[in-house]
Amino acid sequence: MMELGVDIVEIARIRALAKKNPRFLKRVFSAAEIAYCKAKKNPWPHFAVRFAAKEAVYKTLGKADIPLTAISVSRAASGRPTVSISGKPDAKLKLSLSHGREHAVAVAVRLP
Repeated sequence: MMELGVDIVEIARIRALAKKNPRFLKRVFSAAEIAYCKAKKNPWPHFAVRFAAKEAVYKTLGKADIPLTAISVSRAASGRPTVSISGKPDAKLKLSLSHGREHAVAVAVRLP
């Protein structure tokens, strides 16, 4: 069965969480995700959209007990977003990501 997950995040909320708790980024994002986002002029929309992607992917997995750090969001050479899950190499997932000034949104589809 195909599963769908959607999540929307306030960019300011992710920034505030990271400023309040210095460990937040390392508890949620992989080293590669942190490096990618920090290389951007304004990293917060990029962190927020990856957080939304992780939440959207998590929703497609039902009651899976996996940490957010096990879900890794990256970009293919074509620029499209890709996702991998540690311990679930056979998961077939598609992502769509977008962000504006205030919000980031992600849609994840898990294929059978």
